[in-house]
Amino acid sequence: MAALLAGHIGSVTYEPDGSSKTDSRSAGCILSGSFDPWHDGHRKLAAVASEIVGAPATYELSVTNVDKPRLSEDAVRNRVAQFAGLAAVSVSSAHLFSDKARLFPGCTFVIGWDTMARLVDPMYYGGDPVSMILALSRIRANGCRFLVAGRLHGSEFKTLADVSVPDAFADMFSEIPESAFRADISSTGLRQATKAI
Repeated sequence: MAALLAGHIGSVTYEPDGSSKTDSRSAGCILSGSFDPWHDGHRKLAAVASEIVGAPATYELSVTNVDKPRLSEDAVRNRVAQFAGLAAVSVSSAHLFSDKARLFPGCTFVIGWDTMARLVDPMYYGGDPVSMILALSRIRANGCRFLVAGRLHGSEFKTLADVSVPDAFADMFSEIPESAFRADISSTGLRQATKAI
């Protein structure tokens, strides 16, 4: 963990049996998140994605995030502990999908509608559409794809069809049908509910 936080390695993967390996390259499904907490929606989404892709799913926790402060070592260890004996989780310092694609070439990233909307929004690339195109091109060059789950936004259930994807990259994205997966819960909602008790 210290080597990762110091930037000496790209990722550490913790297996359910407690073993770990550095810079392991999973070509299956990668479900990235903050997992604060890891909940049933994450587990169901990983199971559905694994079935669709025909490959195992690994969770990925980044110590840095575009919209959030860097996680402390204690916070990372607490979040990783949730998976002990239950599922594999990779910890990385890659907060951009173009960086994640370099660490996990050939994988299918499993994302929600909200993440999908940010991925193709030039605002998240300093307002520069060219930077967005270059990032998507790097993801494609690493052989990665995306599986997109719908998400409740206000009172509407939003899906991949609600996102404007550049035509040149449309083939990189596939939708998980609402009939296969819908979970109107979020880590944020669970944290707020816990605070209210």
